Amino acid sequence: MTTSFDSFQKRRLQSSYVSVVVSIALVLFMLGILGLVLLKSTKVANHFKEKVVMTIFLKDNVSKKQLNTFTTSLKKEVFAKKVTYISKDEAARAYKKDLGEDFLQFLGDNPLKNGLDIYLNAEFVTPEKMKEIEKRYEKNNFVAEVNYDKPLVELLTKNIKRMSYWLIVLSVFFGVVAIILINSSIRLSIYSKRFNIKTMQMVGATKRFIRKPFIWQSIRLGFIGAFIALICLSILTYYVNKYIPTLELLEDYISLSYVTMGVLLMAFIITWISTFFATQRFLNLQTNDLYY
Repeated sequence: MTTSFDSFQKRRLQSSYVSVVVSIALVLFMLGILGLVLLKSTKVANHFKEKVVMTIFLKDNVSKKQLNTFTTSLKKEVFAKKVTYISKDEAARAYKKDLGEDFLQFLGDNPLKNGLDIYLNAEFVTPEKMKEIEKRYEKNNFVAEVNYDKPLVELLTKNIKRMSYWLIVLSVFFGVVAIILINSSIRLSIYSKRFNIKTMQMVGATKRFIRKPFIWQSIRLGFIGAFIALICLSILTYYVNKYIPTLELLEDYISLSYVTMGVLLMAFIITWISTFFATQRFLNLQTNDLYY
């Protein structure tokens, strides 16, 4: 009879462990996906920002030496990612290709100006910062005009802020859900051992001594769940990269490292805190309260 009861208790304990591991794995898998989306959304946003061009049109009397000096100084600026010189003849050929006809035949002279296309670093592609750069170079003696797509920059900044806001809201929401679910699973597994906890306490074991094996056990289960979640994330990342190669998920080692460390850290922190408070609750209960 005792053997049968012990076998039942063992199966029940194993079942609770499996439940905890599965719960942790599912929650961390969802958090890993969200973390990857959050990191890649930043990279995607920066990619589009760095496609925005600010063009500095030069005055006709600027010499080649002055042009080279001015171009070199621009390339050294902290906001400049890339600087490209576009001559008036190159601009005319581009317009001709876009229009499908040679507009110079009607005008007789090329009205366009030599220019420098500046591709800015992502953090400088905001309406305020680009306005500052525009004002700064409009005062330059070599510059005839500074031009960029203001409505596009404003729209891009607005949409990125909106997207970032909702991603942060989702991150907080899923973080809270993760804590609640993992905490509930761990509390249920510890609930089945509440009489053991009280027995150890009654024979003189300290709270720290009683908590320690429970905490380490939960952390081990947390890391097992995290390992399963990371395997699932790896499979998902492989197939997403296969069908959407432009995201370059497998080449982005930094983002993948952040997600991996984040999943492992969440597994450790949540399981440690949940186990600490769950065991503390049963340690503080009276013996009669353990039956409810």
